[in-house]
Parts: sequence; C-alpha cells; structure tokens
Amino acid sequence: MTVTSPPSAPSTDPRTGSRWILGDKFEQVYPHLESISALWNKKWKFPCERSLYPFHDGLYEDFAPIFETLIQNNIHDGYTDAYTEQFLPTAKDLVQRADQEQVRGDAQTAVELYLRACAVYRIARFPYINSALKRQVYDLQKDAYMKAAALFECPILDVSIPHTARKTTSGSGGSEQQQEGAVVPLYVRYPKSASPSSPCPAVLLMCGLDGHRPDNTVRSDEFLKRGWASVIVDIPGTADCPADRRDPTSADRLWTSILDWMQAQGTFDMSKVLAWGLSAGGYNAIRAAHTHSSRLAGAIGQGAGTHHFFSRAWLEKAALHEYPWTALPALREKFGYETEDDMLDNAQRDFSLVEDGTVDLPSCRLLLVNGTHDGLMPIEDSMLLFEFGTPKEARFFTGLLHMGYPPANGSVYPWMEQVMGAAS
Repeated sequence: MTVTSPPSAPSTDPRTGSRWILGDKFEQVYPHLESISALWNKKWKFPCERSLYPFHDGLYEDFAPIFETLIQNNIHDGYTDAYTEQFLPTAKDLVQRADQEQVRGDAQTAVELYLRACAVYRIARFPYINSALKRQVYDLQKDAYMKAAALFECPILDVSIPHTARKTTSGSGGSEQQQEGAVVPLYVRYPKSASPSSPCPAVLLMCGLDGHRPDNTVRSDEFLKRGWASVIVDIPGTADCPADRRDPTSADRLWTSILDWMQAQGTFDMSKVLAWGLSAGGYNAIRAAHTHSSRLAGAIGQGAGTHHFFSRAWLEKAALHEYPWTALPALREKFGYETEDDMLDNAQRDFSLVEDGTVDLPSCRLLLVNGTHDGLMPIEDSMLLFEFGTPKEARFFTGLLHMGYPPANGSVYPWMEQVMGAAS
C-alpha cells in the first residue's frame, strides 16, 4: 500500500498538512550537540548524577573524571575510538576490583562493581558499535555483565539458539548458502518457580539502537517480581543480531525462530508471552504485533518510529535533536544503507509499516507509549496507527521526550499485568 502525501512544508506532517506536535523544536538544533562540554553539562550530567538512563547501574564518580578529560582534550565525536579509549581504564579498574571482591566472598559488592563497569563500557561504545574497538568494548561489557548476572539470586543465562527460520539461498550443487547468521544470542532469566510442570509467562524484550542485552537488569528484575521470565534480544542491525539489517522481513524470521525455541523448551507459558520494544525496538514490537499476532498476548511499542520517522523530511531535522550526537551515521549502519542520502531517499519506502501494509493486518493487543515531544521518533508515528487495522491502546506523556521517560514505565507495567491476567 502506498500513501500519497500532499505537498507541504518540511515543518508539517506530510499526511495531514498540520504542524508537527513537536512545534518549534522541530527546526532547532538541540544545544547539547555544540560540543562535548555541552553534551555533558546540558544533557548527560543530570541523569548521570541520578544513575538514570543511559547511566543506569553507574555512578557519577566513575564518569565525571572521564568527561573532564574529554572536555580538556576537546574529544567530542562519540563515533570515534579516541572517545571510546578514555573510558577503558576506569571500566577495567572496576572489573578488577569486582573480581577481588568476589574472591573475598562479598558477592553484593562484586555485583555492584561489575554493573558499574558495564555502565562505563556502555557509554564507551555509544552511540553505535561501528569499529573493532567498540566491538571489543561491547564484548568486555558482556563479560562483566555475565560475571554479575551469575551472582544474581535468579541468574541470567547467556543462551545461543539456532536461527531455524533464517533466510538461505541455493548455491552450486544445490547446497544452501547462508544469508543470515545461524545463531541467535539471547539473555534468558527465569523465576525460581519456572519448570516444565509449571511454565511461566514471559516477556520478549526487544532492545534498541544503542541499548543492548546487558542493559536491562532493572526490567528483568521487574518481570521476576511478577513471576515472568525475560527473553532479551538485540534487534536487526545492532550488536550481535544475526538478522539481515537491510531486509525488513528479517525481523519476522527472527521472532519465528525465538518463539519456536521458546515453545520447544516447555518452561514458558506460550499463551502469556508479551513483546516489549524499546525505541528502535518499538518498531519491531509493533511489526511483531501484526506478523505474529496469534503467538503474542500483547505488545508494547515504546518510543517507536513507524512511518514518518523514515522520511527525509523528518530525519534531516531529527538527526540534530535529542540523540547524543547526530543520529544519521548510527541509523545508516543499523538499516544497512551505503550512504546517508541512500537512506534518506529510500528508508520510508523500504521500512514504513504503512507503506508495506503491515498496519492493515490483524494485531494482538498493542500499547503505544511515548512523550509527545520526542524529537527522534515523532509522536505522530504512534498516533498514525489508530487509523489502521485492529484498535490500539496508548499512553502519551505531554511535553516529555523520547520514550516518555521518566514516568512512562509506571503505565506500562500495570498494562502488562492486565494483559497477562486476561490471557489464557
């Protein structure tokens, strides 16, 4: 299905001709993009002091000296190894201290230190894993995280499952040539009560553009409190995901492989599986709500881009909004385009859930969550879905930014509880 857009100014919604809800901010270059000093002092220092995203699990005392050094040396570009290198001594020292505490038998202190190291590694590999060094840093983050996770009362399991639904093509002699990776890495966390005789509900947590599997302890803790398992996965085009980043249907094959594996385990109650997609993962959750509607009790698309987000008119402005650095290099690599212009010209045609007709399919229960002043993924991309297919549900937060943080999760968990309780 093709949506015909009327001619309109870039500062308006091309479908309706109305001004973007973001208002005057749409045309602005957000001030934190000026320099590394501006990023720290105008955007990141506040959440860092409070251990809020993206500094969750971390401490201000670990980051302040690093940013002082970055500012002194005028190292601004987070996509570079020069930026990443400044974080490594701190992270490695925290891991070493954690190892020592574990040997001493102080598991709680060891966990705290490992998670602090993970937070430092996380910001070091931001905003995208685009070099050999950032890949190495992500591996170090995963190593530290699994050391911590092994000490949790309910540990997190690092599981690699076969990508049984992956796309292959026939090679010479009729042999199969692999187009997608053969293995899907997952982090799986079960409540103590889970067993084949007592299968548990589960949440399939779809990560984002820069938030990956080791970044979700708080959410998996919340799921455990409710007796739910976690199955945490990187989305196509990020981290360790084997799916073809350039093919929008590769996500469908990914979810099929994961859900088939979950069903075969016997430890998950497959009538009570929710998908929750975060930021770029929100797009995947919304897509899965339609393509896998019979296999999901419900889905949450939080901070999701579905149609307008992929347009040149939106992306050229959004690239200079609330993302820590310009978002275009990360998005270009995530979606597999050769150049930024190639992405800007073709992403909406290739990935829009409206253009490809996904939104016309039946869906499971679907909750849409975001801040109305999200400068990265337009709130209009959530509102748009109410015009198509199965009726949707939503909770929007007036004036708040991407994902509707900080209050958004307070609305998500009660909705999840209600859906789980009603599923059978």
